Formats: sequence, structure tokens, C-alpha cells
Amino acid sequence: MSDKAESITISLQGPPQGKGRARSFIRGGQLGHYTPKKTRTYEGMIRTAAMQELADKPPFDEPVEFVLRAVFTVPPSWPQRKRLAAIVGELQPGKKPDLDNIAKSWSDGLNGVAYRDDSLICRMTLEKRYGPQAPVVVTVRAIEVAAEKAGGHE
Repeated sequence: MSDKAESITISLQGPPQGKGRARSFIRGGQLGHYTPKKTRTYEGMIRTAAMQELADKPPFDEPVEFVLRAVFTVPPSWPQRKRLAAIVGELQPGKKPDLDNIAKSWSDGLNGVAYRDDSLICRMTLEKRYGPQAPVVVTVRAIEVAAEKAGGHE
């Protein structure tokens, strides 16, 4: 296990954003690729939030669990009864962005900051839901620690 805390939780206020598709271009007969600016900016915000949360702790260097909860605000046009049903989890946000694209933004944004490399992610729990505010909250923890807390063995 690493020298750092057993887990790290990073939160970012604002609507969840998915990873944008890489764009291609041809310049001088050569094919090139780039990540859209909106995606680069969002991943930069994720990295900054993680660095502030981690302070001087090193990134995980062992298999980790990645738990993400993306919260969407309830549309203000919905009637009160439907708004309450959404907040208590009776309605789910089956809308863009796709949950896997949100997770990709976060796993890439935390790469090299919360963990040495995103190849260390061996377990993921992902959720989209409604709530009164729209944060994305991610917890990263060493799998050995998670197993110990659940009563398992290393």
C-alpha cells in the first residue's frame, strides 16, 4: 500500500461533462489528432481539484477502486412532484453526457495525480442521478484497503 491516505475524494461543482472525441486534421499531407479545448479545460479543472485535495501526498501506485457519482440538477420546468421524485432517486437522468464518457474525463484527469497511471484502476462504480446541485464526486482508494474494510483478506 502507498504512504498516502487510504482514500481520496475529489469533488467538482457544475454540470457533469463527458470526454469529447479526439478530432482529426490534415496538415501538410500528415494526419494529426487533438483533444477538444472544452475537454482539456475540464480535465485541467479535475487535476487542479485533485492536487489541492492531495496536497503533498503521492499518487497511488497499486490497484485502485474508482467510484464516481455524477449529479444532474433537476430541470426547473418540471412540476414539484416530479422534481421531488427525481431528487429521491425515483427518476434517473437518461440523458447526455454518457456515463462512460464522464468516467473517462475523470479517470484521464486524475491520471498521474491521484494514481500513477489509470491502468491501476481495477474496479469502477459509476452512477448518474439527480440532485439539488450538480457536482461530480469521485473517490479513489486502494483495493486492499477497501477489502479490509469490507471484512475481506489481502
